[in-house]
Amino acid sequence: MKQFFKFMLASVIGVIVASFIFFLVGIMTLVSMTAQQPTTVKEKSVYVLNLSGIVEERHAQAPFEQLWSDQMPTYGLDDLLASIEKAKENKNIEGIYLEAGAFGCSPASMQEIHDALLRFKESGKFIVAYGGTYTQGAYYIASVADKLIVNPSGSLGWHGLSAQLIFYKDLMKKIGVDMQIFRVGTYKSAVEPYIGTEMSAANREQTSVYLQSIWNRLVADVAASRHITAEQLNELADENMDFQKAEMYVQYGLADTLMYKDQVNDYLKSLVGAGEKEKLHTLTTADMINLPAAAPKKSKNIIAMYYAYGEIDGAESVTGSGIVSGKVINDLRKLRENDDIKAVVLRVNSPGGSAYGSEQIWREVSLLKEKKPVVVSMGDYAASGGYYISCAADVIVAEPTTLTGSIGIFGMMPDATELMTEKLGLHFDGVKTNKLADMDRPMHSFNKQEKQIMQNMVENGYELFVRRCADGRKMDVNEIKRIAEGRVWTGEIAQKLNLVDELGDIERAISLAAEAAGTADDYRLEQYPEKADFLTSLMETPESYIKSCLQERLGVYFNGFNFLKNIRNIDRLQARMPFDLSIE
Repeated sequence: MKQFFKFMLASVIGVIVASFIFFLVGIMTLVSMTAQQPTTVKEKSVYVLNLSGIVEERHAQAPFEQLWSDQMPTYGLDDLLASIEKAKENKNIEGIYLEAGAFGCSPASMQEIHDALLRFKESGKFIVAYGGTYTQGAYYIASVADKLIVNPSGSLGWHGLSAQLIFYKDLMKKIGVDMQIFRVGTYKSAVEPYIGTEMSAANREQTSVYLQSIWNRLVADVAASRHITAEQLNELADENMDFQKAEMYVQYGLADTLMYKDQVNDYLKSLVGAGEKEKLHTLTTADMINLPAAAPKKSKNIIAMYYAYGEIDGAESVTGSGIVSGKVINDLRKLRENDDIKAVVLRVNSPGGSAYGSEQIWREVSLLKEKKPVVVSMGDYAASGGYYISCAADVIVAEPTTLTGSIGIFGMMPDATELMTEKLGLHFDGVKTNKLADMDRPMHSFNKQEKQIMQNMVENGYELFVRRCADGRKMDVNEIKRIAEGRVWTGEIAQKLNLVDELGDIERAISLAAEAAGTADDYRLEQYPEKADFLTSLMETPESYIKSCLQERLGVYFNGFNFLKNIRNIDRLQARMPFDLSIE
């Protein structure tokens, strides 16, 4: 009897487990099939572009992401740009409705979306914007609208830009950790949060210059769309429009009218010619992603768009995202060996990272350039290591608001002697055969000789970085050094310094690549690497969900703490921008 119950219990558990597995597989299959079903567009449709959430360079939606109600939606810039282009070409889509809200997007990406919407307007279709709360970034994009509407009780962000760094020095002192710094470059400010409590004069200077450059561009674009002078827009920003009455937005020309959402819905119906009792047909970005694009050209000539975004072999890469140099090298080698690929557009959106990893990618870009044209398209960042991997290209295209340059190297080694011995009561002892055999032991205080070795290593890395830039840009080494020193520039200023060839967006970079390959009228575009498929995304879902939760909760603190957490796993020499620079 005892054996009977034992077998019965095992059978019941087996049935439950099997049922759960079949249920899970069924759900996975259903979600996968739903996600892949092509969108059908009804007549008199409107694409609703939701300016609420976070924009990344590329984003593959994780399975069940829509069920995470506590998370802000995340969009890929590539998907948004493609969706706007599809809306422009589709005869059943009458216009775009921009619904503004809390919008997290860096300046260069905002500019890409802004310019794509301007191209959309060339089709003669309408753009209407509405919001109860416009963040400043959402307002910048929405300013292109034919009619910009604010809720009668709503607010509109227009206050200027600010940049802020978080400093960890006193916090680390309290826990008994001292950061040992080795760097080259007066403006190489990534180390400042660990050794000071305020911005250095050099960092304050560079940040003021590039922040003003970005702001001037945003103001100029809004002035052109809203027919308000730059002087007036700056005066309004000085009054901080976020806290003003909604009527003032119309009075000052920032908005066209005030409406409630139901009135906006009726207004959109009138624009598409829908009856009062008819339903307004709308499409979300998810719908647009599943809307088949126009049939691609059948040309055998391929222009490859390769995306390299995130940290280079950094803390991000340790968790499986960002730029993993080994993978990028293999991918670029395959593009080099593929004779059907006539040119490559390298899309770089990176604040940098490992100096070693950057050098390896630079080598592969150089080899690629020997066989076919390489055009770099810079995103929000192509700074430090991001510039390192870009400098060998035939042509560099950047947005005016791209942050680039930052040609410099640093190394950081934590000294946790006080934490280990005085606070935790730990003591270490050992033997060695040679004087510096234990130099790489973790978290110890460097002696004079060890410090000199580290500083020499950093200086050698800097000289190599400068030489790569000089060769790539066909400039003298001393010319590069005058504008290097770790200093960050906007794309607009970088062009004047010959670090960038042209100002423009992804479309311009693709056009230049096709021209250089001699295939301007006969090519098709392919994107690399491929986005993760459903099963791969499913496997990564728990980790990506935890990471997104931490990022949302920690905000600008996340990058700095993530770097410290993984400091033993990343390259000791870093070519990187500041970790915690927050532009608002």
